[in-house]
Amino acid sequence: MWQPVLMINGFLISIIGLTMLIPAGYDFYSKSILWSPFLSSALVTLFFGVSLLLSNRLSIRNFTLQQGFLLTVLSWFSASLFGALPFWFYGVCPSFADAFFETVSGVSTTGATIFSDIEALPRSILLWRSMLNGLGGIGIVIFAVAMLPFLGIGGMQIFQRENSDVNEKFMPKFSYIAKRIVIAYFVLTVICFAALYLAGMGFFDAFNHALATVSTGGLSTKNASIGYFNSVEIELIISLFMILGALPMGFYVVIWQGKDLKSYQMSQIVTFLKVLCVYTLILSVCLVVHKQYDFWQALRFSSFNVISIVTSTGFVSTDYMKWGSWVGIFFIIFALTGGCTGSTSGSIKILRWQVIFSFIKRALLLSTEPNRVAPLKVGATPIDVSIVSSVFVLFGAFMLSIALLSSVLAFVGYDLEIAFSSVVACITNSGPGVGAVIGPAGNYSSLSDFAKYVLSFTMLLGRLEIITVIAVFTRSFWFKN
Repeated sequence: MWQPVLMINGFLISIIGLTMLIPAGYDFYSKSILWSPFLSSALVTLFFGVSLLLSNRLSIRNFTLQQGFLLTVLSWFSASLFGALPFWFYGVCPSFADAFFETVSGVSTTGATIFSDIEALPRSILLWRSMLNGLGGIGIVIFAVAMLPFLGIGGMQIFQRENSDVNEKFMPKFSYIAKRIVIAYFVLTVICFAALYLAGMGFFDAFNHALATVSTGGLSTKNASIGYFNSVEIELIISLFMILGALPMGFYVVIWQGKDLKSYQMSQIVTFLKVLCVYTLILSVCLVVHKQYDFWQALRFSSFNVISIVTSTGFVSTDYMKWGSWVGIFFIIFALTGGCTGSTSGSIKILRWQVIFSFIKRALLLSTEPNRVAPLKVGATPIDVSIVSSVFVLFGAFMLSIALLSSVLAFVGYDLEIAFSSVVACITNSGPGVGAVIGPAGNYSSLSDFAKYVLSFTMLLGRLEIITVIAVFTRSFWFKN
């Protein structure tokens, strides 16, 4: 069981090590130094990665469910562990808990940070943060489109209809999907970078924000995030690409190949866009009623921040907690919504909400008309009972995890606002919490090391769709009857 898992994990660790050479090169170029902490980090990471790869090298023909679960959890944990080395070696983090938290936030595309003065950080560290967002974004989409249908988690079995012309074995299908996703992801990032650069961002800022936008990662190079630029054009561009990043990446591949669009894809995309419009309009009206802005200003600030939180990006254009305490409830609802399945977005996601509401609608209909035939559908696509069951299991695990993890933080002394909102922000991968401490104008630096490790676990738990992680910790996973 372990050999193929360790081999693939070694390959992924090696990729992390190689990417560290990019900020190392930036250090050599910009600082004219002979050695960089990134080079030390790269050597350590490559040593472990290559060792695992070579010592477990074999030809993979079959891949079991158990190996799929184990690989998923182990690879994300390893990427976070080794990705933290540059923060630790550079000395920008006072503890390894801080370095680990920042790395997990990057690879899970959460956008939460422990840095109170981001602009004081070395540029190579800022570059590494954005690269973690970029790498995490690609990994998330491949995981969602290739792994989750294979593992049968959270209703993602519906995606098994895609690429039906590919060999049914896991590895050929994985390779087939991954290549096309990487190309689509790269093209979106390049276009986003070019648009931001032409809109007035400097080359470095445009590059970093393009990586953080398409990945819906939200790690900015500025303390005030996107509010620093105070530009309607930049906000519009980033809003557009946050939305594009939150759409199914397979959607772009289907368009590129000229195939017919799947009905469930179009249904969740249309629903997602409608949800964004409704949330934006409601928040804009509330801001006008509370006399915060005139309508057009309200529309500008509400649209950007709604898109950012719903897509689980985490960029902010203003401190929305200054609008009033009522805003906190709105943004928790936004965070729990999420983007489309098969995208870089986190949280519960639109397709699952469609399945849940479709089931509730059907149950209400049958309560008054028990003999009526009412098939479950998302758009025009019939939904199997196993998919509905899978969605409700994930939804239940999601809510139970929020309750338990919030209780843990409350038990160690944090008030309900910090405990609950930090867990929601991390498990949905949306980044900023609610309140002055961890809100849009704050950060997570004041939390204890224990709380940071708990929230790091929470970010990975949410990013890996919860069930994937929980399954590995069950007795039945390791001991078969």
